[in-house]
Amino acid sequence: MILAFQVCGAIVAAALLGLFVFGLRRRLIQRSGGTFDCSLRLADVKEELPSGKGWIYGVARYSGDSIEWFRVFSYAPRPRRSLQRSAIEVLHRREPQGEEELALLSDSVVLVCEHRGLRLELAMSDDALTGFLAWLEAAPPGQRVNVA
Repeated sequence: MILAFQVCGAIVAAALLGLFVFGLRRRLIQRSGGTFDCSLRLADVKEELPSGKGWIYGVARYSGDSIEWFRVFSYAPRPRRSLQRSAIEVLHRREPQGEEELALLSDSVVLVCEHRGLRLELAMSDDALTGFLAWLEAAPPGQRVNVA
């Protein structure tokens, strides 16, 4: 009986430690400022009606001339993707359709982009979208910016 309590206590302690590390990691990512909630998925060019599959919830952070994208449910200290401002081409924006509305945060706007030949979709709030587009257009002189 005492062994069962010790095992249960160890499991609860491990779960709490895991949650604490998730929170600490997010806090460290947001410490420098310039972060926003941003879901990402690699776009399927052949897909006629977007589905809710493939979306990964994350946090994006402005870092000079790039955006660093971190998965929320990960312990990795480094960003999963880094998008260079000069290589991002915004193709169009759209509202979430069908099952996407369930997979994304409420009031998200989907931005279809191309980054170095890779088509991807970013879903973010209207406020984050305004900031993202302003950041893209604020490129230093001489850099090309492709905003549709």
